[in-house]
Amino acid sequence: MVELKHQDFMQLAIKLAQQGEGRTAPNPPVGALIVKDGVIVGEGFHPYAGAPHAEVFALRQAGNKAFGATIYVTLEPCSHHGKTPPCADALIAAGIESVYVGSVDPNPLVAGNGVRKLLQAGIKVKTCVLEAETNSLIAPFRKQITTGLPYTIYKSAMTMDGNTATHLGDSCWVSGPESRAQVHKLRDRVEAIMVGIDTVISDDPLLNTRLNVDGGRDPLRVVVDSQLRIDTNCKLLQQQSEAITFIATVSNDTEKISLLQSVGAEVVTLPASADGKVSLPHLWKKLGERNVQRLLLEGGSTLATAALHAGLIDQVRLYVAPKLVGGTTAGIFSGTGCDAMAAAIKLTSVSYEQVGEDLLITGDVAPCLPD
Repeated sequence: MVELKHQDFMQLAIKLAQQGEGRTAPNPPVGALIVKDGVIVGEGFHPYAGAPHAEVFALRQAGNKAFGATIYVTLEPCSHHGKTPPCADALIAAGIESVYVGSVDPNPLVAGNGVRKLLQAGIKVKTCVLEAETNSLIAPFRKQITTGLPYTIYKSAMTMDGNTATHLGDSCWVSGPESRAQVHKLRDRVEAIMVGIDTVISDDPLLNTRLNVDGGRDPLRVVVDSQLRIDTNCKLLQQQSEAITFIATVSNDTEKISLLQSVGAEVVTLPASADGKVSLPHLWKKLGERNVQRLLLEGGSTLATAALHAGLIDQVRLYVAPKLVGGTTAGIFSGTGCDAMAAAIKLTSVSYEQVGEDLLITGDVAPCLPD
């Protein structure tokens, strides 16, 4: 039997936490594992907001075996009363001997308080175990709790010569079926998906989640439509879905707004940017207030470029298909871009994955540092 180390147990706790990704907002996904004499006696994860936290599920499974045991938890145990009692108190009451923590809670109102409470109770605490991995797990929660904005994933697909469509606008399909299936799994795990009005007009998308095993959950569908050009007969407004279609505009056309509301859309008028279009920072703030932690940005290059230059994109997921359009038509971003290569926006934590015939490149957008 292979003896597991602290990092191994924390890795198992991370896998548990991942089962709750996209379901816990406004809370973060958390996993917990209780170990006694090298044997796992309890495990759990936070399944959704309002449900018991990961530590509670693990304690319930461990029962009396929790006394004198060690717990591995991906995020610092909470120390305050919310919808559920403090997990730090539950660990103390159960007689846990030592606690290994992945990330300290990024919430500035509670950061470190759980650790302090455990230490004051005489419990051994070790923090920052696989911290890079656990920080990545809670990146959307950190973004929302510290900035009020959703963590934004920009997803696109292009051919090997950099095109997202032919010169006639045909984009069905750039990527293969395996990539598209993976995108539907991603849609199932975000709170909102966003496109611009040009995408709605040209593609008439459903923006729903279509999974083979189960139907999945449709996210909030966000359309950036500055002048309310959306047709009430489009698929977004005619399909049956529990998800709301949220239309962001600068228009005060009360007649069109009433018409859209009559078919179930939610219309929000926001401040305009200098070009007369919806102010994206205001829109992102509005979505953050709706507990959107993870926002999937799809659609055309105009909206993506505006979001990129506004510093609102956190991660890029680019599917590169083994195809050549044979000309220059449309890229994932528009405009002239930067003047010098040294000024290009860099990606960090870059990873590569083969998805069917496509190559998925994922990277975090590095923050722009002041001169």
